[in-house]
Amino acid sequence: MQRTAVNPWDWSLKLGYNQAEIIQGATRQVVCAGQTAVDANGNPQHPGDMRGQIGLALDNLEAVLTSAGMDLSNVTRLGIYATDVEDALKNFDVLGQRFGAAQSAPPMTLVGVTRLAIPGLLFEIEATACA
Repeated sequence: MQRTAVNPWDWSLKLGYNQAEIIQGATRQVVCAGQTAVDANGNPQHPGDMRGQIGLALDNLEAVLTSAGMDLSNVTRLGIYATDVEDALKNFDVLGQRFGAAQSAPPMTLVGVTRLAIPGLLFEIEATACA
């Protein structure tokens, strides 16, 4: 698979993502459901802690990707939902560290929501990955 970044402007690069990517030669695609800060039994973790919830949501996303034979470097699109956008942005370095280590800057959207499906959750991340 070959990925080519498309960035008519460079402002998004400073925030850690490309405006678009051209994906060529992919043979498999995985569409992941939204991952949150829950344990293996679906119980919410890190109440009131955005940073902790982002970290666990990313752990859970990586577990799903690993089960599909992929990792964060295969992610081609992210959808992110947060109950407090400002708090999420303050902790976006967690995403930057994880995706930076994978040398990946997938296009993403961050949306503020009034709540998520399970009370107490603050952050949810969904992904599309290709290989």
